[in-house]
Amino acid sequence: MRSTLTDIAREAGVSAATVDRVLNNRPGVRARTREIVLEMAQRLGYIAEGPNGAPPRPVPGEVIRLDFALPAGTNSFIKMLHRHIEAQALARPDLDVHIATIEGFNPDRLARLLQDLRGQTQGVGVIALDHPTVREAIRSLSANDVKVVTIASDILHVPRVAYIGIDNRAAGRLAGYLLNRFMGPGRPGKVALFAGSLSYRGHEEREMGFRHILTEESPNLEIVEMREMLDDREKAYSEASALLERHPDLAAIYNVGAGNTGIARALKERGCAQSMVFLGHEATDGTKELLLDGTLDAVIDQNPRVEAREALNILTHAVRGLPYELHQPRLQVIFKENIPEI
Repeated sequence: MRSTLTDIAREAGVSAATVDRVLNNRPGVRARTREIVLEMAQRLGYIAEGPNGAPPRPVPGEVIRLDFALPAGTNSFIKMLHRHIEAQALARPDLDVHIATIEGFNPDRLARLLQDLRGQTQGVGVIALDHPTVREAIRSLSANDVKVVTIASDILHVPRVAYIGIDNRAAGRLAGYLLNRFMGPGRPGKVALFAGSLSYRGHEEREMGFRHILTEESPNLEIVEMREMLDDREKAYSEASALLERHPDLAAIYNVGAGNTGIARALKERGCAQSMVFLGHEATDGTKELLLDGTLDAVIDQNPRVEAREALNILTHAVRGLPYELHQPRLQVIFKENIPEI
């Protein structure tokens, strides 16, 4: 089995936090302790041998440039992820972190930004639209020895270092399971789906998982519409209002992406906020209020704090040529009674 930070800490006689500081070239560790930790990490096979059998030494004072490409807009989860990356980067003197935001769901604009980062950065984290131009831009970055991770929504067939986020298909199946429980066995009803953009593989996978479990276990439930909102709460409000006009007997809504507050506003205006089953994603300030007042029944969360931490760590390790044990965020269901501190 592969050694862990805990194994190195135990054998070196130090704390896991000290091992983490040494492997990430952070200050606050005595020179002799640093040598012991690096020697033990090499002996246990956690890091590769350097020239002449010596463990590799991080360059003293080296600062790594990392860049992140995130969508702009009213998506509260993205804003939380943005804040967590900034806050954690400030505590890392070994990192120089830059964050760019992309207006709209425009793959060509995102691809141009990624292409422009060649020669400017050592690592990139991106919430990527699954599109040929974006895939080619990521391949180009990798060919120039830039390490890339995808966050929250994956993109396949590209040389990324890792995907950091939940299993989105499992998240969609979990939403379908919850809907079955809320609706009750055998109860017929109409269901509507909302998505930010199916250009995100993650949103597409959630929809797929949701549809599959309803087909398998709830033939009595009918998905009547699927609407894209481009993660905009005003568009979500207008789409939800029009939907309720067309289907006054709608029984449930599953929102794959952002825009929960816009949907909730439409439900409240029509007096069906308490009778409608409403499931969404991400524990934000907005969804917290909707859980407390009973408009939202549950949200499926993926913890942007963990995603920010893991993105910074895995990119840093990849740039330095060090292995890293990735800790993915847990898929968690949040109800009114277990709202976490946000």
